[in-house]
Amino acid sequence: MEDKKSEINGHTVTGISVPAVSIKSKKMSFKDKFRVFLNRNRLVILTVSGVLVGVGLGMMVRNLNLTRAQVTYFAFPGEMLLRMLKMIIVPLVVCSLVSGAASLDTRSLGKLGGIAVSYFLVTTLIASTIGVALAFIIKPGVGAGALNTNNLGLESVTTNKETADSFLDLARNLFPSNLVAATFRSYATDYKIIRVGNGTNGTLDYEKVPVGTDSEGMNILGLVMFAMIFGVALRKLGKEGEELIRFFNAFNEATMVLVSWIMWYVPVGIMFLVGSKIVEMEDVVLLVTSLGKYIFASILGHIIHGGIVLPLIYFGLTRKNPFSFLSGLITPFTTAFATCSSSATLPSMMKCVEENNGVDKRISRFILPIGATVNMDGAAIFQCIAAVFIAQLNNVELNAGQIFTILVTATASSVGAAGIPAGGIITIAIILEAIGLPTNDLSLMLAVDWIVDRTTTVVNVEGDALGAGILHHINEQEMKKLRQHGGQQEEPQLQEVKVEVEAVANLQAREETSPLITRQNPGDNSSRNTVDEKDGMESVL
Repeated sequence: MEDKKSEINGHTVTGISVPAVSIKSKKMSFKDKFRVFLNRNRLVILTVSGVLVGVGLGMMVRNLNLTRAQVTYFAFPGEMLLRMLKMIIVPLVVCSLVSGAASLDTRSLGKLGGIAVSYFLVTTLIASTIGVALAFIIKPGVGAGALNTNNLGLESVTTNKETADSFLDLARNLFPSNLVAATFRSYATDYKIIRVGNGTNGTLDYEKVPVGTDSEGMNILGLVMFAMIFGVALRKLGKEGEELIRFFNAFNEATMVLVSWIMWYVPVGIMFLVGSKIVEMEDVVLLVTSLGKYIFASILGHIIHGGIVLPLIYFGLTRKNPFSFLSGLITPFTTAFATCSSSATLPSMMKCVEENNGVDKRISRFILPIGATVNMDGAAIFQCIAAVFIAQLNNVELNAGQIFTILVTATASSVGAAGIPAGGIITIAIILEAIGLPTNDLSLMLAVDWIVDRTTTVVNVEGDALGAGILHHINEQEMKKLRQHGGQQEEPQLQEVKVEVEAVANLQAREETSPLITRQNPGDNSSRNTVDEKDGMESVL
């Protein structure tokens, strides 16, 4: 090696040791290409194979007429996968959001947050419109007036929650009174009948009074809100908050390592999740023939929104091929299809978006946890179809005001819909209460929810991923403008060379932790290095 002058993209760089390397171009054989393809996509191939093997295994075991206890044992490997994924949701969401919010300056955070909220609202409103339109075109409830809960052998589902209390609960859960309890409980309004006095005719007067209760289930909305605000607060602290930011960054990276380990168990877990669900199915033919038009309308809506609308929005804003972006997300899509949980899909989605599509970690770890909580495009589609279906089932003609109420309520209530299996059923009850329809037919939705919920979850996580891709593109464009206005029009290769030279000169190869720490002025870096060296000397003494 020797020091010499090098030219990179028209820029002259000196003082770099350039080894003489001879590169021989060798054409890869088909066997080598196939081996490389398998090594690169083995997890995707194993995951998809797990779904197919699970279907076949479920059909075989279904003929054995297992008892309920035996079915529980059969589903145990799938249950372990769900438990692993849920185990890391809290550290992943909290640490990634704190790290992401602290990595972005207040101006960037506000701008990216505004774009994200606008994207989520617009896509959810479009999804709701598609759902209502398909329900009126296909008319899944017309002619099904004789269909009820009893002739399908279903238990009735009742809810007496007022619409106003549902939205008040959403606001209460944004600010949990106990952060520890928020990891496994959320606030829910119940009602108590109390005596308020005597009537005029000697009768007693009673009043239904709302009272607060705790319901089982993680309050992910409150955790997201706290993590974002806490990250902004750390950013405001400046140097005093740097150590804590490093802690959350390290915690987040360690969690992603756990995710990479869990991902190798996903094919096995998915195989038994799908297989056990097929074994648990009772009279599928009766359900499909009775509710076939509702199932068809819901899945068609998901195909239109996920296959046409969302890719068009991505292409229109980025001018990039959306399907090449989505091709790197087959593993999280398969996980979403098998688990029916946006929250459980979050770990694999983060990993694939960053590694396969090159999305900036600051963007993905800020926007994906929020999207998994508030962006429910697939849920909005099937909720609107379900509301119109129940109206048609009860021979109720919906007027323009009620249709508008369905659209607005579905868009707003999907924000608080839990990212868990069957989490949207309660949201349908809110819509039905808002337009004055009975909720005793909700069990019909629950009976086929295990079918519709799979495509619902896939569309939900697809919207989150494309949103992260759009924000990444917008952020890249902003960075290019800043470099041009600042007179820094250097090529990426030149920047990498300078980073390497600086690292060799200082004999310190530090990995990037947070833009708040690493992206500072040279004067700040030198002062910090001096402090670090001083601290090191004191610790030695």
